[in-house]
Amino acid sequence: MIKSMTGFGRGHQVLNGRDITVEIRAVNHRYYEFSSRLPRSLGYIEEKLKSLLQGRINRGKVEISVLVNNVEDEKITINKEIVKEYVDALRSVKEEYSLNDGLSLSDILRIPDAFTVVKTETDEEQLWADVKSAAEEALEHFIAMREAEGERMKRDVMSRLDKIEEWVGVVETRSPQVVKDYRRRLYDKMCEVLSSTNIDENRILMEAGIFSEKTAVDEETVRLRSHIAQFRTMLESGEPVGRKLDFLVQEMNRETNTIGSKVQDIEVTRIVVDQKSEIEKIREQIQNIE
Repeated sequence: MIKSMTGFGRGHQVLNGRDITVEIRAVNHRYYEFSSRLPRSLGYIEEKLKSLLQGRINRGKVEISVLVNNVEDEKITINKEIVKEYVDALRSVKEEYSLNDGLSLSDILRIPDAFTVVKTETDEEQLWADVKSAAEEALEHFIAMREAEGERMKRDVMSRLDKIEEWVGVVETRSPQVVKDYRRRLYDKMCEVLSSTNIDENRILMEAGIFSEKTAVDEETVRLRSHIAQFRTMLESGEPVGRKLDFLVQEMNRETNTIGSKVQDIEVTRIVVDQKSEIEKIREQIQNIE
């Protein structure tokens, strides 16, 4: 399937106490170029992310950003033995001195060392697995967007190829008559110029025929049809074809220019101008094809 080189995808998951967001975006580029925006603590996964994306993306300037919030970064534990000793001591004081004040949770919170905050250690392999899961989700959305845009571009290019092929048919229809008319005009002109000289008429006909044959565009129209057929085949393939299509566009433009230089006909000249305009629009489209 044809894919655009531009795209965006976002993945969000909460795994193992981590809130993870991954975003992938890309713009046109001749080759595959990767960059990342990662927290310093995640620097070790940069190459892993690069490999993950490179396996699914062939061309484009790609940037991936990762944001990780640790929801359960710290754990609080109760020092039960210390709390028990404080509570027992307070109750003993209360009974000994007949105190009426009750013991509450706020009193427990004021006990020194009653609670301990423990920072959890990071399991790097598990963290990478969690980030990879969010990255794969972002990648699926990214590729889906590229494919949707690629399908739109494919339809546009196909419609322009249809126009060009129709114009090639007109040129093929007009070309024999154009060559015939050109030969006749050339013969008449040569006869007029050489009427006072002693030159064999057959020689004039031969020279006019040779020169007029140089204005025939049969080879160019055949090659144009061949290029158009190849273009359609490539658009239907599932392989990255952006560079190949760029070469075909250059060849189509070359054949069109040759037709324009050979055929001295107003209708064909108009067709050549329109055809070059459509080829340029196709070129602009395929610059964004992977």
